Amino acid sequence: MTAECETLRADARRNRARVLDAARSTFAAQGLTAPLGEIARRAGVGAGTVYRHFPSKRLLFRAVVEDSFRQFTEEAVRLRDSADAGEAFFGFLAAVVARACSDKALREAFAAIADGSWVADSQPAADLAAALDVLLTRAQEVRAVRTDADLADVRSLLVGALAMERYRASSGGPGRAVVILCDGLRPPGNGPATALPPQRVTVTKRRTPRPASNGTPPASRNETQPWICEACGNPLRIARTGRPPRFCGAACRQRAHRARARQAGSAGARQT
Repeated sequence: MTAECETLRADARRNRARVLDAARSTFAAQGLTAPLGEIARRAGVGAGTVYRHFPSKRLLFRAVVEDSFRQFTEEAVRLRDSADAGEAFFGFLAAVVARACSDKALREAFAAIADGSWVADSQPAADLAAALDVLLTRAQEVRAVRTDADLADVRSLLVGALAMERYRASSGGPGRAVVILCDGLRPPGNGPATALPPQRVTVTKRRTPRPASNGTPPASRNETQPWICEACGNPLRIARTGRPPRFCGAACRQRAHRARARQAGSAGARQT
């Protein structure tokens, strides 16, 4: 419990704890964009109660994130005297990535620390950095981590691993990015590379493409061919969102439009 909490009345402490609990889950899902009104609603208190304890959303966000920093620091301190310094360091990184992958607030905070935009007077952030540096130094002393890597490198790689885990969430098994991160920090020639966790196998339905105007036949329903341009028959690049494209570019779109116009003109001439 912080010194600020100790000076509050019992009911005020309960309200503050409810606000923090609600903010923790809301920020984890939405990050700093989460509205304070939603946090107050989830906590079952009025907006005025939230502002009495936390005059701004950024202060509430900081309080939630720094509470997680304290928990990480406690775990890092516990691992200082581990018999296997390398396993302690890499295991701690894996645990941080695993937790932050499902917590947008932590991902935003780690990114801010890496680029230097996090609040300069954050003691919990400084304590976490110091504890992580101790784990890193001990791992380097036993040649489990390359000696030319520093704390700034680890922070940047941590942010990159988080981004990769999120990006590969739909196609890759969890933990692949952190394995790549850890192997990148190991000294060259320090044993075989760690086996990656298996890929997640997903089955997706494909639209059966239409025949292209150049005569390229369409795929059957049981074939898994790529979508093709209706004008030239070349494979199309499919975006993750939005409607699937029919043409590979403006030139093919215009070519198909002219072909339809010619067909419409020929049909009209036959009818007359």
